[in-house]
Order: sequence, then C-alpha cells, then structure tokens
Amino acid sequence: MGPLILALSLLSLADVLVIGDPIHVPVRRLHTGQKSDLNEIAHRVRVKYGFPEILPSGRRRRASSASIPTVDQDVDSSYFASVTVGTPPQNLGVILDTGSSDLWFAGTSCRGCSGQIPVFDPSASSSFQGGTTGTSNAPGSTALGSPIEIQYGSGTVSGSIAEDTVTMGGFTVQNQKIVNVDNIDGNILVADPQGASGLMGLAFTSLAQTEATPFWLALANSNQFSSPEIAFWLARSTNPEAQDVAGGVFTLGGTNSSLFTGDIEFLNIPTNPLQFWALPLTTVQVNGATVKIQSANMPAAIDTGTSLIAGPTEDVAAIWAAVPGSGPSPSNQGFFNFPCSTPVSVSISFGGKTWPISELDIVFTTEPEDNSKCIGSIFGVTIPPNSGTPSWIFGDTFLKNVYSVFRSNPPSVGFAQLSSITGSGAGSSVPSATLAPTTSISPPITGLPQPTVSGVTGSNGNGGSTVIASSSTATTTGAGQVISSAESIKASILLILASAVLTIANL
Repeated sequence: MGPLILALSLLSLADVLVIGDPIHVPVRRLHTGQKSDLNEIAHRVRVKYGFPEILPSGRRRRASSASIPTVDQDVDSSYFASVTVGTPPQNLGVILDTGSSDLWFAGTSCRGCSGQIPVFDPSASSSFQGGTTGTSNAPGSTALGSPIEIQYGSGTVSGSIAEDTVTMGGFTVQNQKIVNVDNIDGNILVADPQGASGLMGLAFTSLAQTEATPFWLALANSNQFSSPEIAFWLARSTNPEAQDVAGGVFTLGGTNSSLFTGDIEFLNIPTNPLQFWALPLTTVQVNGATVKIQSANMPAAIDTGTSLIAGPTEDVAAIWAAVPGSGPSPSNQGFFNFPCSTPVSVSISFGGKTWPISELDIVFTTEPEDNSKCIGSIFGVTIPPNSGTPSWIFGDTFLKNVYSVFRSNPPSVGFAQLSSITGSGAGSSVPSATLAPTTSISPPITGLPQPTVSGVTGSNGNGGSTVIASSSTATTTGAGQVISSAESIKASILLILASAVLTIANL
C-alpha cells in the first residue's frame, strides 16, 4: 500500500510542477523506521558549526528556472533531490544543504558505505577528471586528485577532488568540481537503494573546502537563471512508517508562484564575509509574549541541512521558561520537555514579519520514560567566543512553516506564507505571518511568465527564455525542453505518473 500512496502523492505534484513558472524539483521523504536520537541530532549541529563538545564551460543556456521534486528523509531529518553526474549521466540523489557549499558523491570504492547506498561510478563516465590520486599532499590543496576530508555534524567524508558534468532540472555545469568519496565515517547517508548518494552544498564559495563555486552559484553567475534565486517548499511528514514520501519542491532560478501567497519578504544577509545564509534574530515570542534573549540581533543561519533549531543555552532556557511546566530533559542534554497537554506557540522575527511555527514542529517527540512529557525542537548549544559561526541555526523545524527563497544578488533570504496547494504543511494549519510595526515589505515577486503558446520559447522580460522541463528530460537531453503549452506538460506528466501508479500498484 505504501508504494501506491507514494505514486498517488506524486500525481498530486503535477499541478505544482506546471503552475509554477520556474523548473521545480520535487522533494521526497525517506524514512528508515528508526526513532531519531536527539543527542545525535544535537551533536551533528554542534560539530557542523564548530560548537563545543567555476563557472560552467561549453554552450550557455538561455536564462530559465526549474522546479525539482525532493525526498523527505527520515521523517523531516533531511531532504534530497535527483541530479545526474557523468557521461553518460548517472542518476543519483543529493541532500540539499544551505548550510555548506561542497558537492560530493559516494564512489564505487567507498568504505563505510552500506551496500544499500547507490554509488557513483567514475570509471563509467567519459567526462570524469580525477587527476592523479595524491597529486598534492600539501594541506588544503584543491588540485584534481588531491585528498580531502570534510566534516559534518553527522560524520566525516573523505576522498579525492575531481571534476565532472553535473545536471539538475535541465541545468548543466561542465567541469563542476566534486569530491569522489571513498570513505564515510558516520551516519550521513541512509542505507536505502532509493536514498541519497551524496550532498549538494547550497551556500557560498567561501565555505567550500574544495574552493569550488557551488553548482547553483555557477549557474547564477553565468546568467543561466531567470532570477538569481533558489527556493524551497519543505513538506512535513505525516506518516512515520513510510519509507519514501514526497517532501516538497526545490526551485532553481526563481520561485514557484503556486506554492506561496502574498509577498516574499526579502532581508539582506551579512556580506563581509559572504558565507552563511544568516539573518539577525530580533524577536522570539512564546504564547504571545516576547521573550528577552541575550543574543538579539546576532546572526542566525537558515539551514535546510539541519532538522531542528539550535541557539545559545541561556536564551533557549529563557524560551522554555515561558512554557508552564517545562524543564530540562533528563534524557537529552540541551533539550527541554513540557507537559504534552500544554499548548505551545512560538513565533520568530528576523527584523520584518513575525513567523509562527506550527506546534506540530515545536513538539519533536516524547520522553522515553514518560509519554506525558513532550520534548521540544529548540535546544541549547554553547557558542565559543569569536568563533565566527552563527549564534542560532534555524533548520527544518522552522522552514517547514514558510516558503523560503535564497537570493545571490543582492544577497538575501526571503520568506512567504505557504499557499493552500501545499496543504499548509502536509495538512496542518499554519498561522499567517504578522507584520512588525516598523517593517517595510519588499515589492511582491510575481514569478516568471509561462512560455507562449505560439512561440518556441517564452519571454522572461529580460531577453531570456522560460524553460520548463521534467527531471527525466534533463537526464535524457542534458537541457530543458521548451514546451509551448503548460497543459501539454501536465498531460505528459499525468500519463507518465499514471503508468507508474499502475506499475507500483501491481508490485
């Protein structure tokens, strides 16, 4: 029954993929059936942020955008989407992480990779350039073939620096610098044949240990995008027993106007240096009352690669002190619990609108020894002085409640209210955002126009073209296919998915 539900949920994405102007990447969710370890989740955040305990070559495409389905992994723990790498293209999944900047794939020689993890075979790619293994042993060398190790909160990957052709949503970067991973230490990837094979960092070049221009930024810098933006709708898991479920949509090169309502409020991020997608946290409200926090106006990273919300220990304690009956969790360091019968509403502001977080996301799980006590999704970390890392990390607990947009020029992060087509977060009711008294709202983003019916391409108003393509088209042609009618796209998608439904239903 599970595969049939998945296929039907993909059918419902047909409207989303067609109505929006950019090319959009659907996100799937993968669940292992294992209960999340809060201590492990907190450890990952601390390690990732250092808390204690090239532009494409070859033929240039016209400016466009793409929406790509994503997969929700391990009940909202992470989200991944499909890319192709190599020649001929190998279709693999990558975790989408706005908190880092490197792109890597588990290779065929990977140690520590379960036999259930799909891997990249560089020997099968005629465009793979691996240099000479061990070309440079100098610390920090980024020459092809140089060894490299990258540390994440959930573990460490190591391998050698290489280059190959990478395509996503019809966009292609030739000679994209990647890491061919030969060892994984930790639980970065889930052992599943349909799971992710690597990770795509979506922050800025200064965070890339390979010193590579991230895939999305290479596309934006070479004017392949209709707008220098990437955007997310992250769906909320409603079935903890599901193996693979649709997780939302990732858009390259613009926004999907069907997924949000009202204006997108853009807020500028610090540019000296340009590293994280970080905004100053200005206000936290609990049950309608403002909580005084010591870290007000300190940077908060907006991170799709982190599942919860982390902040300075004293401020997190102040937040939970505003919840009647709350106290430190005896089972998870840095976390707090409270009576499950107690309603908890949390809203935050980064200097503009106030954004509420659904109670479905504020409640993460229950205490293992007391099911009447709920454990909250906001936990405390110790911030080293002068570390240069953000004081707060806002992960998917927050991002599931908004439509989020990451813009390179000017560098900024935008949020908007989710539309009804998203179900307001998989069927839950997410309250509307409210305006702060002194807030000035950016002009509304209306989205890109649809391709014209009579022309070969649709104008984007700037001499470019709007390209709509499915990920399967990208895999076959390496470029977006221009469609003259949005309805013809929808019909094609429905026919393909209907066939998939029948096939899966008969399994």
